[in-house]
Amino acid sequence: MSRNVVIIRTGSANIASVVAAFTRLGFGSTVTSIAETVRDADLVVLPGVGAFGPAMKALREHGLDDAIKSRLEANLPLLAICLGLQLLFDFSEESPGIPGLSIVPGTVTRFQPHLRTPQMGWNEVLPSEINAASGTPPLLRPSWMYFANSYCVRTPPPGWECAVTQYGGSFVSAMQKGRTLSCQFHPELSGAAGLSLIKRWAALATAEEPAPC
Repeated sequence: MSRNVVIIRTGSANIASVVAAFTRLGFGSTVTSIAETVRDADLVVLPGVGAFGPAMKALREHGLDDAIKSRLEANLPLLAICLGLQLLFDFSEESPGIPGLSIVPGTVTRFQPHLRTPQMGWNEVLPSEINAASGTPPLLRPSWMYFANSYCVRTPPPGWECAVTQYGGSFVSAMQKGRTLSCQFHPELSGAAGLSLIKRWAALATAEEPAPC
């Protein structure tokens, strides 16, 4: 595989920081909204800064929803960041009635009203014992990562190796299945720990032998 990553243009993502992180790791970057490019790429990133509804609208307008689904079905490498993780689910309370990608069952919910939102800053990420031992080399390790989110997934979905974080209770801060890694935090803004995680994902994603789902 080439050392080039394709970053999906959703219309509101903080793409510059994602490009910068991969540049530091020696990767070139292509930013695109062309479905065929996303479907055929070696490495793909679904970034996210913005709202659930407009992001899904942008994905569907360009056929990117089907391209993303086909990648996951084929266990092709995908890194989803922040809103990107939430888009994998059925629905979000942020945009009622607007379907997500429905790759993972469930609804993304807002943090409790008494909590300050968005959650901005560093928080601890701890791999959960739930759904472990899938046979895939684990990417998630105890670490501190940078968050900027008002919505979250409360329950680890079946079939995914997950990490959890505490903010008014436990929520899913990362999920791994095969060569797909989804992070509620921003690894590209999380210093050495975040770069190390991206590097581990890229190494797993570009391995000659596909990782099992």
